[in-house]
Amino acid sequence: MNPVWTRVNQNIPKLLAKYKTVAVVGLSPKPYRASHSVAAYLQDAGYRIIPVNPGHQKILNETCFPTLSAINEPVEIVDIFRRSEHILPIVEEAIRIKAKVIWMQSGIVNEAAAQLALDAGLDVVMDACMKVEHASFF
Repeated sequence: MNPVWTRVNQNIPKLLAKYKTVAVVGLSPKPYRASHSVAAYLQDAGYRIIPVNPGHQKILNETCFPTLSAINEPVEIVDIFRRSEHILPIVEEAIRIKAKVIWMQSGIVNEAAAQLALDAGLDVVMDACMKVEHASFF
């Protein structure tokens, strides 16, 4: 087993219980998109959702930001809905803003980015849906 995988996806229930502010990178305004349904579910479950999508002003009645760095409040979880090859710069930015958790949604795997986040002291979840994980534990 790859050493990165031995240190990711651990303590998911603990992370979901501890952290409540989630920046959703790649959040779509389209209700049929996975990012939208996951973010709406999390919002209904009591999480503070911060949309990150440079093409929009508001999504889910929340102000949308073009980048993580543009957010003017602390971010705990960075939930990423981007293709695997686009993850590394997002993780680098998440480290700069002092996020606590990198969460790569189902189907998204980038071991180099995960290792970078782990080395910087962040928790990492990879290839898992926040909505599915939350529903299974709470």
